[in-house]
Amino acid sequence: MDLDFPALLVAGTFFTGLAWAIDALLLARQRRRKAEALITRGAAPDSNQIITTLKESTFVEYCKSFFPVLLAVLLLRSFLVEPFRIPSNSMMPTLLTGDFILVNKFTYGIRLPVLNTKVLEVGEAERGDVVVFRYPKDPSTDYIKRVVGLPGDRVGYYNKIVYINGEPVGQVPAGVYIGVGSGISMSGASQRQEQLGEVLHDILVMPRTPGLEGEYVVGEDEYFVMGDNRDNSNDSRYWGPVPEANLVGKAFRVWMNWDGANGGVDWDRVGMKIQ
Repeated sequence: MDLDFPALLVAGTFFTGLAWAIDALLLARQRRRKAEALITRGAAPDSNQIITTLKESTFVEYCKSFFPVLLAVLLLRSFLVEPFRIPSNSMMPTLLTGDFILVNKFTYGIRLPVLNTKVLEVGEAERGDVVVFRYPKDPSTDYIKRVVGLPGDRVGYYNKIVYINGEPVGQVPAGVYIGVGSGISMSGASQRQEQLGEVLHDILVMPRTPGLEGEYVVGEDEYFVMGDNRDNSNDSRYWGPVPEANLVGKAFRVWMNWDGANGGVDWDRVGMKIQ
């Protein structure tokens, strides 16, 4: 069973905060009244009996310790930046298996955690953005792809070339790809540079590997997304566009890479900007 981490984080923040509030507003007053009664009957204010009476429970101590931490993580993760790990090769050569990335959560608007309801419009996804989104066929699963088609676009894919509203997207050969670690299976693929909007990025194609071709019309409030590893990506060509409501955020930086098949940490990728 998959754990819903955002829901657990919200619940943990709520219950630790509630326990702290109940203690501060109700139980602490009761303890003070008991201590005052003991002092009236002759107990010394600094006696162990008074100290024990005023002492909060271990449970409340833990809640007071965890609540600020959970609240800070909740706010940071929900509204600013969220970390993700790349589990597959579908975005090679831009992102590799084992990349740990940071995703800007407010680029496409501020959403409430768990409910995913947008409460503040900030911006819209642009062609060429690398986006994290909730997979339309299973919203509990996060996917990462590149935005190719915007609302209203007619997107075609023929002979390894993307067409936007009938115009081919420019490609420039960039040599033969040499993979390492978990991506070694892609060695020998054709590496090309592609210009999507303002973004110049690399893609991989296997010239002799047949792929799904066709033309697609992107609906209102939808985005057509594709992986940069064009012949090894489960994307909008197979299951359709991504609703705007499913967008999580824009990937902007690799903060670490760990690939056991490549000897562990790849220091060259630490801090790399995602194009």
